[in-house]
Amino acid sequence: MTPSLSGILLQGGFNLRPASASTMAPDVDHLYFILTGISIFFSVLIFGLILYFMIKYRKRSDAIPPPTRMSIPLEVTWIVIPVLICAFLFVRASAVFVHYQDPPSGSLEIFVVGKQWMWHIQHSEGPREINQLHIPIGVPIKLTMTSQDVIHDFFVPAFRQKMDVVPGRYTTEWFQATQLGTYHFFCSQYCGTSHSGMIGWVTVMKPEDYAGWLRSNATPESSAVAGRRLFSQFGCEGCHAPDGAGKGPSLTGIFGKTAALENGETRTVDEGFIRQMIVNPASLPVSNYPQIMPTFSGQLDEEQIMQLVAYIKSLGGTEGSK
Repeated sequence: MTPSLSGILLQGGFNLRPASASTMAPDVDHLYFILTGISIFFSVLIFGLILYFMIKYRKRSDAIPPPTRMSIPLEVTWIVIPVLICAFLFVRASAVFVHYQDPPSGSLEIFVVGKQWMWHIQHSEGPREINQLHIPIGVPIKLTMTSQDVIHDFFVPAFRQKMDVVPGRYTTEWFQATQLGTYHFFCSQYCGTSHSGMIGWVTVMKPEDYAGWLRSNATPESSAVAGRRLFSQFGCEGCHAPDGAGKGPSLTGIFGKTAALENGETRTVDEGFIRQMIVNPASLPVSNYPQIMPTFSGQLDEEQIMQLVAYIKSLGGTEGSK
């Protein structure tokens, strides 16, 4: 049964901030505390000075105010100090952003499809979940996400991670849980009348418990195996022969490589590139190959496209996607 929002808020009492349960959380919290401290300091300073000047220079019936004088040192001070503070915050925030931008190699990949008003989650090993996500502790998790209808946003407060989930393209986020337990996730982008009910739970498990969960929820085929079945079902092998003898390029070892386009541009063959080639191949004319690939837009849903992507990735290559 899906828990209510009031139940979530009351669980464990009222807390000023969510649990810190990922490797990224301490860095984000540290940055937040710095921003809060700076804001409080300058708020107290400014309002304190306002109050002081209100009293000191209050209007008197017989007083003549002194002439206003310009102070170059004072002008320079209140320009230089804010610039230095902003530069420090920019460097500190950029360091956190860059460090957590790309998932580590070997991350456990999970596919997520958002749709009104639920989260469909597909593990690479095969198990599927609705509004639930089971992961092992201490293992980097990479989410490859897309939307079936409107813009959503996958947000896990305890992990300090959120990312828009956009129709027609893939976005990614990654995290590494550091504490066992169950943590709330939800859509933080208004997506319709039942937006508030688009919630779920991340369950962080010990590796051995996660392995047992995978076994107990085993499915007949993994994402890559399902993608291979679709690859054969739609006749893709006719053009993309493994030995390169077909009319299209061989897909063996292609993931992460660089593809040259007819207009002279180059693109990395990542999840987004593969998806675009499936639904709109005419937008990416590859050099040295005839433009004969048909579009599969409307023939495949987002889950099936992700399965094809998983299959192509399983053929080998370099993990270089963003």
